[in-house]
Amino acid sequence: MAHQIPEDGTLLPLMEEFYTIQGEGFNTGKAAYFIRLGGCDVGCHWCDVKESWDAELHPLTLSDDIATKADSFPGKAVVITGGEPLIYNLDYLTKELRKKGILTFIETSGAYPLSGEWDWICLSPKKFKAPRPDITPFANELKVIVFNKSDFEWAEKYAVTVSPQCKLYLQPEWSKSKEITPLIIDYVMANPKWEISLQTHKFLNIP
Repeated sequence: MAHQIPEDGTLLPLMEEFYTIQGEGFNTGKAAYFIRLGGCDVGCHWCDVKESWDAELHPLTLSDDIATKADSFPGKAVVITGGEPLIYNLDYLTKELRKKGILTFIETSGAYPLSGEWDWICLSPKKFKAPRPDITPFANELKVIVFNKSDFEWAEKYAVTVSPQCKLYLQPEWSKSKEITPLIIDYVMANPKWEISLQTHKFLNIP
């Protein structure tokens, strides 16, 4: 990686940032400021932000500036996503956000070591690069994207690795939602420890 990204996390490759409504999982429907970092080597073929994969394409941005901009919006919750945000040290950015009274949420595949101070950790494990076993116990929410029938068995494999308090979600992959959603409905009715997560932002036509 040609970008010289400092290990202390004071500069991060920022792909985009926007204020919107959280569309998925436990915090659905809440106002949140999204910070999308560039860089990912997990390689999900159905990823809807493949332009996030190459960190080189996205400008190195001062974490101080990211935190200041996030603070200018009324919703005091930030979702850090990617790409895969835990490629980077997020201690500094989350500390600055929390100093401003902002809640810190992360969406991660769990493939990299955990950094940062978090109010909510959404673990969304991917078959292409499995999560680290030292991360799964910290997840507040396990959100498994269901692309085909074998993903149910895979979801159960990680459900036993998270804490008893962790919320369990199955979410249809958007392009296959017509065929997958009925399977998820049946599965959740038979296995009620799971809940259904839908990408409500797609229905609302917002980012």
